[in-house]
Amino acid sequence: MTLDNRAAKNIAEVLIEALPYIQRFAGKTLVIKYGGNAMVDDELKHDFARDIVLMKLVGINPIVVHGGGPQIGRLLERIGKESRFVQGMRVTDTETMDVVEMVLGGLVNKDIVNLINRHGGCAVGLTGKDGQLIKARKLTLRHDAPELEASEIIDIGHVGEVEAIRTDLLEKLTAENFIPVIAPIGVGEDGLSYNINADLVAGALAATLRAEKLILLTNIPGLLDKNERLMTGLSSHQVEALIADGTIYGGMLPKIDSAIRAVKGGVKAAHIIDGRVRHAVLLEIFTDKGVGTLIRD
Repeated sequence: MTLDNRAAKNIAEVLIEALPYIQRFAGKTLVIKYGGNAMVDDELKHDFARDIVLMKLVGINPIVVHGGGPQIGRLLERIGKESRFVQGMRVTDTETMDVVEMVLGGLVNKDIVNLINRHGGCAVGLTGKDGQLIKARKLTLRHDAPELEASEIIDIGHVGEVEAIRTDLLEKLTAENFIPVIAPIGVGEDGLSYNINADLVAGALAATLRAEKLILLTNIPGLLDKNERLMTGLSSHQVEALIADGTIYGGMLPKIDSAIRAVKGGVKAAHIIDGRVRHAVLLEIFTDKGVGTLIRD
């Protein structure tokens, strides 16, 4: 089968549009937080894996950080354990942490690794405990209320935040053409495991590596204004103003916090993109318009 002139021209234009971006990002590191619909829809899962493989083949170094909250919730339900949340964080006792490690470090992580490898990549699955990759500290939540004389400290168990990231292992893997796939589990000085928000791990990792880009997949088109219009080309100061006036709130805040910390930490740009769009990662990186919200310092 041969292409007609119009189809051939369209394909050529796509390749020509992508060329300067391939040249610009060759040899650079991009951190991609993988989650949302792109992790559960079979077609989107395969699209994501192909995107990652293509990036590696054209000389870019992708590093994937993934979540898995819905999968954790389903397994907890199956074993008869209730999921509880405080300020959006999963209360994680020792039994729940065992499930988190099994789901994130095992089932979900290996599924992503397998998909990437099936499409021609060479992925390696890691948790933050491997090689002491992610040093964590226990996350402390505080509750302030008028009736309290002082802030109340809330203990939600094995939930952590990033204290430090060791990058030498990742640098060795990417130099040998491996694609690291990281589950957001850290280890504390006490030797205990801690469940960490995947968006925050991705942002901290991108900043530590001084990555070219941080890409966060979501289930919405990007940052929307109060009239539901997509916003892009924002500075970190503009984003902070949108938080202050209530435009950005709720579940989007961890992603925004991750993006702001990354660009203030030296990452060239952070992107919040719609993972429900097929090949969203490639469209954001290799096209002039992109498919989401771009944030710079």
